[in-house]
Amino acid sequence: MDSLPDWARTPVMHTAIAAVALLLVAWLAGLLARLILFRVVRAMAVRTAWKWDDELFRAGVFRWIARLVPAVVVQFGLPLVPGLPPEVERLVGNLALGLMVLFLVLALSASLTAMETMYRATPGSAQRPIKGVIQLGKLLLLIVGVLVIIGTVTDKKIGLLLSGLGAMSAVLILVFKDTILGFVAGIQLASNDMLRVGDWITMPGAGADGDVIDITLYTVKVRNFDRTIVTIPTWKLISESYQNWRGMAESGGRRIKRALLIDAATVHFLDAEGLERLGRFRLLREYLGAKHTELAEWNRSLGEAGEQAVNRRRLTNLGSFRAYVTAYLSEHPRIHHQMTCMVRQLASDAHGIPLELYCFTNTTDWAAYEGIQSDIFDHLYALLPEFGLALYQPPTGNDLRVGLGAAPRGGDHPLPALARD
Repeated sequence: MDSLPDWARTPVMHTAIAAVALLLVAWLAGLLARLILFRVVRAMAVRTAWKWDDELFRAGVFRWIARLVPAVVVQFGLPLVPGLPPEVERLVGNLALGLMVLFLVLALSASLTAMETMYRATPGSAQRPIKGVIQLGKLLLLIVGVLVIIGTVTDKKIGLLLSGLGAMSAVLILVFKDTILGFVAGIQLASNDMLRVGDWITMPGAGADGDVIDITLYTVKVRNFDRTIVTIPTWKLISESYQNWRGMAESGGRRIKRALLIDAATVHFLDAEGLERLGRFRLLREYLGAKHTELAEWNRSLGEAGEQAVNRRRLTNLGSFRAYVTAYLSEHPRIHHQMTCMVRQLASDAHGIPLELYCFTNTTDWAAYEGIQSDIFDHLYALLPEFGLALYQPPTGNDLRVGLGAAPRGGDHPLPALARD
């Protein structure tokens, strides 16, 4: 001590040197904690078969714990600094304690992130996503941490801070409106199993028509089939309606509901020649046989009135075509035969007579479904002339040219006999 210069023997210098030494020790302790902790944890994570330690390490939990060490050293080393004024010691101690609370909150938040990551790896995570709950937990943890840090640094009791916040409840509700609405909506969505990651939903008002890829506290992300991403507020899925196609996917069948528009002018009764021609269809033999017996008995019951054609019941080409389509669908290998399957005639209008096919395919794959539907209608479109029927469509430019006696565009096709005459 005698060899020290006079300026180094003053109490102020003693305090300054001790403070610098304390900061140096805190920095070295933090560096040592990071080196040792990271190496030990990384070695354990690699050697063990557990997954939770890997996720905790990746989430950065141990990084925040290591940063906690310097604040702890400063907090407990302050009494060893000689000559430190009580006010300064209290202020620095409060700051160190605030840093300890901050790093602890960040470590707990990272733990929640690791928990959510591990949960996503479980089979039932898509049915019960917890991302919104985890985000809410982080938010509450952050609010509590901020209150504790403010109370620690300012030497104020948390109860006084909460009472002050109570007076600002209206402002807080306005600020956290989306959070509150999202939390309530998230609980309803999860408890009622209304939405899962992977569900196909349609919400025209939000421009959504695709698969749900993420459900958070505030938003639901939907990847549309054109590969665009639509973000919908979570509360909007409760206050507005949307269509969830999960039931269709789980049922194993996808509905076909499409109509053939038959030209009403081509509908007529079948004569003997027409019945003979339709008798070639294997799918119609049972129908024609049963109808022939039924109509013969009916017409015989009319007596003399049955001799007039207008009084007799007769088969029509449209009714026979409807019977053929019904039999065709009942034998189709790609139609789901445990679900509703029918061919019905809807009310006619200015666009003809709608003959609607209402059935389900035995697959829900989009591409396969469209292929099956197209194959069915391709066959029926080509078969209509065999029944003397035609599709209705408004007159086109070619129709007008043919009607005026000109050659139709698109090739050297001969004109129909009616147009030539």
